[in-house]
Amino acid sequence: MVIAGAGTGLGREVALKFANEGSVVYGIAESAAQVQDLKVASGGRVSLAACDITNMQGLTAWAGGVSEALDGAGLDVLVNLQASLQTGPLEAMPLDAIRRELELNVIGAVAVFNAFLPSLRVARGRVIQVSSWIARLAVPFSGLSAASTAALEALCAAYRAEVRPSGVDVVMVTTDLIMPLGDTDRPRRSTRPISDLTPAQRDLYGQRLATASTRLQELAIGWSHVADVAARVVQIAQAPAATGHVPVGDRAIEIAAAARSKNDAELDAFRLSLVGLG
Repeated sequence: MVIAGAGTGLGREVALKFANEGSVVYGIAESAAQVQDLKVASGGRVSLAACDITNMQGLTAWAGGVSEALDGAGLDVLVNLQASLQTGPLEAMPLDAIRRELELNVIGAVAVFNAFLPSLRVARGRVIQVSSWIARLAVPFSGLSAASTAALEALCAAYRAEVRPSGVDVVMVTTDLIMPLGDTDRPRRSTRPISDLTPAQRDLYGQRLATASTRLQELAIGWSHVADVAARVVQIAQAPAATGHVPVGDRAIEIAAAARSKNDAELDAFRLSLVGLG
């Protein structure tokens, strides 16, 4: 199996769970230190490469090497994790930061999908795309993350319809937010500091941004729960039948239900109250 984003946090935990069950796991991480850490932790059953997902040349070379290592056997499971979550007022977000987020989460995901579809077809395998509930409910100051994760949902829906005739399943898994704890968080979550705002932007957004950022941290699950989320992702990957979308975690389940049942006015009130701005 292959995991894109296996170096830290949820991706690392998923890789170890598969390895402990006897799977040989290939993947990419952000640094050589992460590669070595997981090699040791897995007893050599996880083979990672340090690769920037937006570096198409490096990504293509890595994917080609993995396909060769599979030696025609095909790929059973591809797990792709969202790479970045940016928080801050959209008006104050630098365009370069917006481009980077979209490159990591959207273009990077497409590149990984396409690189492994031939091997997935051989094994009639399954793609698990992991993101967060932000895709289903955009909240204030998380608009960029909501946009990139919603794009992932749309892409997964299109891929599902396009590749199903060749026997490949595509599953979208939305999880609770994961608290950034040193190097354990995946995806990376970064909040634009209030100090980076102009005086006018601080007047407009400062207090509300501080309130929402604090509340989002409170909503995020800690490291002790990440193992449970990882175990659920592994179950979804191994389930006999695939489901198009699976929310994992209490908050993700609540928001998926709200998105289905509430009207626009109710959702607007819900999204504000969720981050303490109701």
